[in-house]
Amino acid sequence: MRSDYGAHAVIELARRYGQGPVQCAEIAASQKIPEAYLDQLLSGLRRAGIIHSVRGPHGGHELARDPRQLTLGDIVTALEGPVVPHEFVHSPSSDAEGTDWWAACAVRNAWLEAAEASQHVLDRTTIQDLLQQQVSIRAHRAEQPGQGMQPPQPALLTTEN
Repeated sequence: MRSDYGAHAVIELARRYGQGPVQCAEIAASQKIPEAYLDQLLSGLRRAGIIHSVRGPHGGHELARDPRQLTLGDIVTALEGPVVPHEFVHSPSSDAEGTDWWAACAVRNAWLEAAEASQHVLDRTTIQDLLQQQVSIRAHRAEQPGQGMQPPQPALLTTEN
């Protein structure tokens, strides 16, 4: 998934924010992303103004904005396009009487509501938030060696009569 790899790359750049450009090979190795694929993603992020690139022997990539002002929504939109597809916002056609059947469609409304909720979560999640969460997760894993990545345990459901 383009935006997942892109988010990992941007989080790596956020971790090194203010330290100068980071080479593609370093990001790829750190985040375990194939370098050729990462280069494509970085091009998309650069075109969207999320990163800038510096050429030359000491060149690389760096964030164009502070990680506190950059959101996961910015990355997803840059690499995947809008979460709310154009066809959900603009109806494709009307009948002869001018009735807009697509706008009145219950299924369309449910999809639109889900897409808008997703966009809201992506837009409120900053790269700084994700970086802090990643640091906390790594610290927790370091305190409990040998557990690896354990899936979260589901909460027990109780019913009240």
